[in-house]
Amino acid sequence: MEWVETTGKSVEEAVDAALDQLGVGEDDAEVEVLEEPKPGLFGRMRGEARVRVRVRPTQPRPKEDRRDRRRRRPGESSRTESTSEARDGDDDDGSGAGRRDEEKEPQVTEHIPLSTQATEAEEFLNGLVDRLGLAGKVSTEIQDEDNFQVRIDGDDLGVLIGPRGATLSALQELTRTVVQRRLNAHNGRLIVDVSGYRQKRKVALERFTKEVAD
Repeated sequence: MEWVETTGKSVEEAVDAALDQLGVGEDDAEVEVLEEPKPGLFGRMRGEARVRVRVRPTQPRPKEDRRDRRRRRPGESSRTESTSEARDGDDDDGSGAGRRDEEKEPQVTEHIPLSTQATEAEEFLNGLVDRLGLAGKVSTEIQDEDNFQVRIDGDDLGVLIGPRGATLSALQELTRTVVQRRLNAHNGRLIVDVSGYRQKRKVALERFTKEVAD
């Protein structure tokens, strides 16, 4: 993931601008402070803060030993005993049966299609909107092979955005957690937006940056 550089009157403001562009919370980002404002006369600060931020790389989950993941199925004990009796004398240590059992073990996949994840996220957010009694329409968009967005559009949805997008960031993290736990999905990047807030915020920040530069 590429770095995003932003500026602001303070380090916090610059970081907020970068997080809004990336569409992630602070816990999901890596931050490097490139420059801080310097104190001037009468306690005023001179210059701007400049930071660069990127999405924290996802750490692959450690692989488990397949024997640790095995679960006993109904009737497995009796089938194993029957197999052992049939092979008694031919294979005393039972290694052949063990290998066959492991070969039957289904492989756990963590790569879930983004369309499947988007459907799960849309279902969760539709339920959330209904429970809160809000009038919002949920839609999804696959942006590229690694990113997909779920939007909630409607009137009076400010409660889902919160001050400076804080509630929206929490909502995005909650939705991501639900999708990961329901599907065991560990690929793709989910972005949640409400009433186009992220795009509006991006445009406002770009305009502010241009005015400061001018």
